[in-house]
Amino acid sequence: MTFASFAAVSSGSRLHGTAALVGRIAAALILFAPIAACSTLGSLNPFGPEKYETKILPNNPPETLYDQGLARLRNRDGEGAAKKFSAIEKQFPSTDWSKKGLLMSTYANYMGGKYDDAIESGKRYVSLYPADSDAAYALYLVGMANYDQIPDVSRDQERTEKALEAFTDLVNKYPKSEYADDAKFKIQVTRDQLAGKEMSIGRHYLARQNYVGAINRFREVLAKYQNTRHTEEALERLTEAYMALGITNEAQTAAAILGHNFPDSQWYKDAYDLLKTGGLEPREDEGSWISKAFKRIGLS
Repeated sequence: MTFASFAAVSSGSRLHGTAALVGRIAAALILFAPIAACSTLGSLNPFGPEKYETKILPNNPPETLYDQGLARLRNRDGEGAAKKFSAIEKQFPSTDWSKKGLLMSTYANYMGGKYDDAIESGKRYVSLYPADSDAAYALYLVGMANYDQIPDVSRDQERTEKALEAFTDLVNKYPKSEYADDAKFKIQVTRDQLAGKEMSIGRHYLARQNYVGAINRFREVLAKYQNTRHTEEALERLTEAYMALGITNEAQTAAAILGHNFPDSQWYKDAYDLLKTGGLEPREDEGSWISKAFKRIGLS
């Protein structure tokens, strides 16, 4: 057997493996050939350094975006205006234009009825620029966005509470602001609304003879909202509830304080007549929580 024949026989069993290996090498050469070629063209090498720096440039200067926002406001397109003003804030951060864009987007969202967006951006403005001259206005818009959503007293009063919080913050933080006087007025309105909610629940309990539950609600009115129009009724209702429970000294105290502070009130006349049916008259017990509550703020 010749060497050639022997080699052919002895390697016959490895021929298939060798052919496969050669095939893989050939494929690898084909695969890497383009990469090698690309290495001569640096700009085409996907693994090479970037030749150009990527930047996102604003399409319009801030003045143009601002004017476009104002134009949309004039056309009563609050949502469109807010988008333009928001673009200013995002595209020109850490500039006066950014601050102006944030304030105007708050206003535009409020005017467009996007109250939650107005509240969010208004709070952010106050947080970022608390000492700015327009911070009071931003906080006023936060209050108004909640104030405009106040429901009737039969529903949840979360918006009323948030409006009260915003207006109270405004008066406390920016007492000399041109918005402070209106905020004070709206504080009275929101407090009256919250007192009305307590009265509504208290009446409901009273009508169902849940006197303890009713007393707790009327007590809230006297503790938190004495300077509202509901105080007179709350005192008369306390007279009713305490008389029903047989706690006459508290009933007499409620009527006495009602007569002392609101002598011409129909609620006092009703409380007085109710006491008379039990052979009683108004008489203040200075140890009563009612007496102490009124003395604490100087109404009695």
